[in-house]
Amino acid sequence: MTLDNDTQTDAPVLVLGATSGIGALTVDEALGRGLHVRGFARGADAMGPRDGLKPFVGDAQNPEDLTRALQGVSAVIYALGIKERPAMIWQTETLFSRTTAALIDAMQATGVSRLVAVTGFGAGRSRDAMSKLEKLGHNAVLGRVYDDKSRQESLIMESGLDWTIARPVILTKGARTGTARVLRDPDEWRNGLISRSDVAAYLVDAVIEGLDIQRDVVLAR
Repeated sequence: MTLDNDTQTDAPVLVLGATSGIGALTVDEALGRGLHVRGFARGADAMGPRDGLKPFVGDAQNPEDLTRALQGVSAVIYALGIKERPAMIWQTETLFSRTTAALIDAMQATGVSRLVAVTGFGAGRSRDAMSKLEKLGHNAVLGRVYDDKSRQESLIMESGLDWTIARPVILTKGARTGTARVLRDPDEWRNGLISRSDVAAYLVDAVIEGLDIQRDVVLAR
């Protein structure tokens, strides 16, 4: 699905997790390219007024909120994250799979087919691309979180939607470089660094240009 000029002007893109991290940068990127954005977050009412932006206060675990937010949108960018905390080392994580399951149901019910979702390097099939040492450290700190991201990816792949799964490597706060690589061949998948701004740029590219539909990619510098 490629957005035509009329779609870019009129139908908003729904960004889940719009107030922080990659989600907030995705809002900036999309608005900068002339898209209308529906910014979904529990704290969306704190988003300042901007041309093209409509904040939407909602809980991504609430099917009714998701269904209302999806009305009339052209595509969805899923950029929900969690706050790092010591307990994530031992606590089972389910936020990503639960919100994704609810989102898929709501998208199917409302007829919205385009989904671009951020997970991370080490989730799903990309786990096999990690070295033994990388797996050891990753599992010790992020194992439970990425177990849920892997469940999330399975749900997306089985959804029948026009999905794209984007897995950034280690994130930095650097500026957008425009030189990030989209690694589509699993033989090329590797760890590294990438700025959140470069990730946001790819997410908007994927929506506008219809990139990588029903493909899972790794984003790296």
